[in-house]
Formats: sequence, C-alpha cells, structure tokens
Amino acid sequence: MDMLSLTPIFRAAALAGCLLLMAAMPAWALPRDLQVQPATTLYPGDAPLTEDAAEMIRAVESSPDVAVFPLRVAGPLVASGSLAYKLALGAGDAPIAVIYPDIGEPYRSVFAQIIEGIEDKAKVPVASYPVGANVDIGELRSALRRQGAKVVIALGRQGLKVASALDRNIGVVVGGVLSAPENEVRDLPINNLTPDPALLFSRLKGLMPAARRVFVVYDPRQNGWLMRLANEAARTQGMELVAYEAQDLRSAMRAYQEIFATVDSHQDALWLPQDSTTVEEGTVLPMVLQESWNRNLAMFSSNFSHVKRGVLFSLYPNNVGLGRHLAGSALGFLNSGDYPARGMIPLREVLMAVNLRSAKHLGCNPGRQSQGFDLAFPEQ
Repeated sequence: MDMLSLTPIFRAAALAGCLLLMAAMPAWALPRDLQVQPATTLYPGDAPLTEDAAEMIRAVESSPDVAVFPLRVAGPLVASGSLAYKLALGAGDAPIAVIYPDIGEPYRSVFAQIIEGIEDKAKVPVASYPVGANVDIGELRSALRRQGAKVVIALGRQGLKVASALDRNIGVVVGGVLSAPENEVRDLPINNLTPDPALLFSRLKGLMPAARRVFVVYDPRQNGWLMRLANEAARTQGMELVAYEAQDLRSAMRAYQEIFATVDSHQDALWLPQDSTTVEEGTVLPMVLQESWNRNLAMFSSNFSHVKRGVLFSLYPNNVGLGRHLAGSALGFLNSGDYPARGMIPLREVLMAVNLRSAKHLGCNPGRQSQGFDLAFPEQ
C-alpha cells in the first residue's frame, strides 16, 4: 500500500504512535537537562500530554549532545531504511547532498520523510550524510567532492553550522529551523518551521468568516521578520493585525491582559506564534487558554501541540512536502547558480489540526471534510 495515500485517521494513529515512542525514549536519547512535565489541559477529563513537542524541540536544539534538533512528527511514517547511504554512487553522480542528524527513532522517520520528498522532487541522485556531534568536517568535505555535490540541503541549526564550514563553491539550502542569526539569514534560504501567516489567516477566515482583527504578542528578537509578513497577510484577508511587542514575561502578561480587556469575540481572534518569550508554556499559555475559553475568543497557534490543549487550530509541517520544497530550492541553485529566494522563509507545506470541542464551544461548524483537516482533537 502506498504510504502517502493513508487516510487522515490512519495518519493520526501514526502520529499518536510516534508521540508514544517519544515519551518512552530512553534517558540517553534526551538532552541531559530536559525535564518533560505533564502539560496542563483545558478540559476536565482529558488525559494530560506526556510531553511538550515545542519545548522538546527547543531543548534538543540547544543541546550539545545532538547534532540537529528533531522536527515535529507529521504525516505518514516511512521505514527508516529509506535513509540508506548513497555512497555506492560513482564520483560526480550526486549533485545534491543532504546533511541530517545521526539520531534514532522516532526522529529518524521524520527525516526519512523529508528526504523522501527531496528525492521525489529532485529526479537526480541525492547523497544523504548523517552527522553526529563530532562530525569530521574534512572527511565530509572530501566525501562531498567525491560525490560531485554542488548544493547541500542542511537540516536544523547545527546543520547550518556544519554546512557553513564546507567549501564556498557549494550552495547551501537550510531547512527545519526555528531561528537563525541575522548574519546567517541574509545570504541563504532559511526555511523556517513557522507556518506562513497568510495560510494561518486564510484558514481562520474559513472557520470564522466574521474575523476582522487578529491580536498577537511577540518578541521582536524572535519574530520581527514574521510580523512584517503577517501585516501584509492580514491586509490581503481584509483584516487588521494588532501586534504587541514584549521582550520579557512581565510585559507579555500585561499585553495579554490589555487584549482580553478590549477584544470582541464576534470579530477578533488571538494568534499564538512560535515564541518562547510571549507564549511561555508554564505561566502564559495556561492563562491565555483559560481566558480565551471563558470569553469565547477564537485562538489559533503556530504550535501543533497547542491544539490538544484547546486552541481552535494549528498548521504543522507536511514533511514530504517540505522535502519537495527544499529540493526545488536546490534545483534552482543548480540551474542558475543562485537561489530562488533568500532570508527567512515561512513554512508553506502544511497540514491542519483542529480542536472540534473548541470549535463547538465557539459556535463554529468546521465541516471536517470541506475544510480539509488532517487531524482532529479530541480523537474520536
């Protein structure tokens, strides 16, 4: 059976299985300082989440023990055998190379999906190189020369660091990052895991046609680039973006209090971006979830794990689609010697998760089939 043709229900089961695997991972597979705490649930009777995917991403990304942080699990799983090395290829046979983390399941399956998408789009041989924390850059350079690599697809922030040490005549396309230093963003295509605001606002309009204003609290150090895109996206949808800047927890809490004092639940919505300052998981998120529920305020998020906790919907990566997009950028470099786009690029290859209980509470009639949802919570 073709794994890409799996039903949304089966995909949901696969995702749930992956999350169970993540919760059961041995201690050696996690960063030493990562403590996974049960998440607060909005609804009485709901089983608490055993881990917080967004927090795990941030923790592993900063850990010296893992080369590249794991991407969130999404889409159908594929066998890890599809990550077989392409070292049997002859010299000059693989113009595109992929650098990905040498890490076990369930993360290996996620990278397998991305590489599957890369290979499907590229239509040329692709050499895949797993890298550990102690990768020998000289050895990697030699291997890439032997393969005739002209462009490297680097997954994760550490993948970006490894790729930046390679020969300067090799193109670099970066995928699967939440942030990158400004000096590294300007000259390369950095494909961020944050969903494109244009897609988020379009889906909001589909669920809530009366929406006129979107409120958001953000840290400009993390998401200044995203708010510039969001302003234009809101105007295109005939909405107004009301953005509050906050660079610490106290100012973020004040901003939310001001928002809740002024919102009109009939036409307003609250957006939670990927932002460790303003969407802090221990204090801010539980408060925002409860206040939004009490005020019947529609809330959507760029973080998939928030859907089960009560937000109306979220968009999350379609890993195979992301791989195809990364391959398209690499092919553009091969064909022209330049990139189709540079700088921070939001995620456009997405799937959609919706919370049906929140939709009912808000008076939405999501019509699952017509809206094209990929996952629904609570699980039926």
